[in-house]
Amino acid sequence: MPVRVMLVDDHEIVAAGLRVILQAEHDISVVGKASGVKEAVRRATELKPDVVLMDVKLSDGSGIDATKQIKEACPETQVLMLTVYDDQETVLKAVQAGAIGYVLKDIPPENLIRAIRSVHSDRTMINPVIARKLVERLAATERDAVLFNFRRGPGLTERELDVLKGVAAGLSDKEIALKLFLSEPTVKSHLRSVYQKLRIHNRAQAATYAAKNGLGT
Repeated sequence: MPVRVMLVDDHEIVAAGLRVILQAEHDISVVGKASGVKEAVRRATELKPDVVLMDVKLSDGSGIDATKQIKEACPETQVLMLTVYDDQETVLKAVQAGAIGYVLKDIPPENLIRAIRSVHSDRTMINPVIARKLVERLAATERDAVLFNFRRGPGLTERELDVLKGVAAGLSDKEIALKLFLSEPTVKSHLRSVYQKLRIHNRAQAATYAAKNGLGT
C-alpha cells in the first residue's frame, strides 16, 4: 500500500510542486491538500492520511495548532513539518503539538521522500542542525530541574528506561530489540508503557523528553 500523504500549505505553487515530486514515487500517493487550519483538520479527519506534510504558517492561523487538532482527531496520522522557520521555540512547540518530524523547505527532494517514509514508519526525522540547537537549549535551561522530577515522577522501570534511551539514539524498534536481546513486540509494549507514563504520544516527543533529561547521550 502506498503512503497516503496530505499536503497543507497556503502557497498554491508550493503545494503543486510538492504534488509533482511526491506523485513521481511509486509508494507515495497524494490524497488531498489544504491551505488553512480549519480545512486541514476537516480534510485530515475525512481522509485519515498516513502522513500530513504541514507548513507552520497557514492562511488562517498556525500549522502547529492544526497539528495538535489533527493528532487529537487522528492519532494514527503522522505529521511532518515542512517550513522555512528554524527557530528553537517553533520546533519545540511543533513537537509538543504532536509532530514527529521537522524539516526545512530547502531540503533536497530525495531527502524529503526519505523523511516521509521515515515518519510513516514511526521514526523521528528532525533537521540535524535544528535538533542540535534544540537539545542545547533544553540542556542549558531545563535539564537539571526536569531530571530530578523525571527520576522521581513517572516511575519508569529500568527496561523502559533502556528502551527510551534507544529511541533517543534514533534506533528503530527492531534495532532496540537486538541491542537489548528482546523481541520486537516486547519493545513495542515497553514503549507503549513509556508513552502512557510520560503522557506523550510518539517517538519525537519521547526523544525530546529523553534529551531534556540527559538520556540522549
